[in-house]
Amino acid sequence: MSSGTEHEERFRRVYAVNFEALMAYAMRRVEQPEDAADVVAETFLVAWRRSREMPPEAEARLWLHGVARRVLANHHRGGARRGRLGDRLRQRFRAALAADPGSVVPERLTVRAALARLNELDREVLMLTFWEGLEPREVAVVLQVSPAAVRTRLSRARVRLRDILGNDLEPSGHVLDVMAVRAPEEGR
Repeated sequence: MSSGTEHEERFRRVYAVNFEALMAYAMRRVEQPEDAADVVAETFLVAWRRSREMPPEAEARLWLHGVARRVLANHHRGGARRGRLGDRLRQRFRAALAADPGSVVPERLTVRAALARLNELDREVLMLTFWEGLEPREVAVVLQVSPAAVRTRLSRARVRLRDILGNDLEPSGHVLDVMAVRAPEEGR
């Protein structure tokens, strides 16, 4: 038998003898069964990579538990990092929602309902121009059309939106501060 084959056979025996005990160990220390499976898989990956350092089979169990303990510590630290990242992303998401021009306009439901009545391309041209602040040439790249087509669409979409909203200043009428602002000048 070659050295590589002996090495592989030894690892298979250690794996077979210790898998269930390590799975039980991990299951008692994590919240989700999937996490326990990940911990055990990572433990055996470390054992495979460091198999030359692994003690004889009779003592391998304790060594594997030590490896699993360190893998669990890394798992818990990673979970804490993921939790902090999730908190930061939620805060940024809330801030982005608060910065949405459509959410600060008292008549936003009227505007959103009017936008919903437009065809998809007109709605997207208006929103990319006014809410995202893109220039016509930038909108053209996003929509994969020519800048001239964007300018034409934008003009027509504004007229259609104005027709839907009406020109009166009552709550159900035209919302001046949403779509009546000037489109950004295109840099040339």
